[in-house]
Amino acid sequence: MLDERAKLLLKALIERYIAEGQPVGSRTLSRASGLELSPATIRNVMSDLEELGLVASPHTSAGRIPTARGYRLFVDTMLTARRDEFGAAAPALPPDQPQKVIANAAQLLSNMSQFVGVVVAPRRSSVFHHIEFLRLSERRFLVIIVSPDGDVQNRVVHTAADYTQSQLGEAANYLNANYAGLAIEEVRERLKNELDSLRGEIATLMQTAVQVSSEAMTQQDEVVISGERNLLSVSDFASDMSHLRHAFELFEQKTQLMRLLDVSSQAEGVRIFIGGESQIVPFEELSVVSSPYEVDGQVVGTLGVIGPTRMPYDRMIQIVDITARLVSNALSHNR
Repeated sequence: MLDERAKLLLKALIERYIAEGQPVGSRTLSRASGLELSPATIRNVMSDLEELGLVASPHTSAGRIPTARGYRLFVDTMLTARRDEFGAAAPALPPDQPQKVIANAAQLLSNMSQFVGVVVAPRRSSVFHHIEFLRLSERRFLVIIVSPDGDVQNRVVHTAADYTQSQLGEAANYLNANYAGLAIEEVRERLKNELDSLRGEIATLMQTAVQVSSEAMTQQDEVVISGERNLLSVSDFASDMSHLRHAFELFEQKTQLMRLLDVSSQAEGVRIFIGGESQIVPFEELSVVSSPYEVDGQVVGTLGVIGPTRMPYDRMIQIVDITARLVSNALSHNR
């Protein structure tokens, strides 16, 4: 356990390092902490903190910097909540189509944090309001699915047989007249029982279309990322481009981010993963601040900020929390 003096010095060191990005020496720490301690006493405490793995000494400096473990202790026990700096000037996120709300939220997170904004789009309902088929060329047609909340999805279908636009129209009309408002999976079950009463080619067409529609509407959640280029200006990465390459590889592997944010959606409020703690973002230099968001009281997705471990966590927590509430409001009011 750390005594109060060691905690105060660690807190002062981390706050100074977050603000300036330079290793913190004993003299600076003496002034920043407000403690009347000699440089020798501070060096002894720093040595103890280093043995505990909370700070480290870069080879080129007499000062020290926090480790991921040090940041974790700071976030868990020493972080002072910020007053709401946005107040009445909190950014707006107006109700719109879900895809647009999500894209705007990712950009908002990125703009406010100056790091990377990430949003997992809500899981899509498989209920359809309207369906259309459009012939593109021989044995290719487009399925257009409109959900009850106005979300529009398109999927190109390749078929073994060719269909005329007239046949495609007939099939779409049948589905809209008989099944609008049902889940695609339910439509598929009902179609199985009604195939005998439909002409063979139309029955086959509708089976194919409903299968593809089901895949389109239950496809894996989308991850929207904004502001990756912000990391190019982070000094922590500028000296070692390999760290930056790793980060960009992570953004390309969106499934990894999905798994991380999926974990976050199972918890209430803001969660913080520091320097590889999540094992899904396995980089000592990156941290993730995330929060679930809701539609009509139900958690439907997650959003967050990804940036360097040397980030102002108090500000990031507030940005993520406010954005989660804005997204929840925009999506709930859009229904």
